[in-house]
Amino acid sequence: MLSVLSLNLWHDAGPWQDRAVRIREWIDRLDPDLIGFQEALRGPSTDQVEELLAGRGYHCDYVCASPFWREAPEGEAGPREFGNAVASRWPITSRETLCLPDAGDGETRAAISVSIASPHGELSFTCTHLHWKYRHGAVRERQVEAVCDLVLRRRPRDGFPPILVGDFNAEPESSEIRYVCGLQSLNGRSVAFLDAWRTAGSGGPGHTWCNRNPHAAAALEPDRRIDYVFTGFPRRGTGIGRIERCRVVCDTGEGGIWPSDHFGVHAELRTRPLPEVPA
Repeated sequence: MLSVLSLNLWHDAGPWQDRAVRIREWIDRLDPDLIGFQEALRGPSTDQVEELLAGRGYHCDYVCASPFWREAPEGEAGPREFGNAVASRWPITSRETLCLPDAGDGETRAAISVSIASPHGELSFTCTHLHWKYRHGAVRERQVEAVCDLVLRRRPRDGFPPILVGDFNAEPESSEIRYVCGLQSLNGRSVAFLDAWRTAGSGGPGHTWCNRNPHAAAALEPDRRIDYVFTGFPRRGTGIGRIERCRVVCDTGEGGIWPSDHFGVHAELRTRPLPEVPA
């Protein structure tokens, strides 16, 4: 199986060093082959992804979405960047980044797409993070169009289905997520990816923004499913790339410490052909 994790890190908010311990515990438990992080910080003396994955042998890449708005702590060099990161068990062979459409209000977002040389053939892996405000649905519509174009442009031909992960800040019933899943068109265009939770979720609503988490509860927002793993359709005849399992992870607290304000999403994809059906 190909193991894929998506997690919003919530930058360095809250008790970051304690949260980092919880995140590393989950990473070690899940042992993902591919990871997409959102809200990751990087600067002259800061690299949250390197800190989390040190000694674990991952190949990493990063895209800045915007300058980080808070000054670096005393003793730490600045300025810092806020963006998305990808981590792969295998070498990254190419990359492309994209600045997403915005609302002109200073909030900017980005996507990073990489190609990976894996034992399962070339993999295409894209990570993004969309505008967050409820009223930004129209902006997110333009953003998903741009992101899906990026994914489709970079997908391996006749290879492993492309994988798209991230914090989309939109619920499954929204026009932006319906567009990604082939359930409605935008501007006379349509695409179709599989939502891992909808396809093989482990039950329940799959909320990733959940008031059970005190970091999320402080925002006074309802429970929502806003973080996703999407894939292209599995290869016909072989089933390679089929979503076999999906679950919500990073969803427990210990000693009052939760990994992030978001829960993560973990999916497992088939890497071997399906057994032949007896005639």
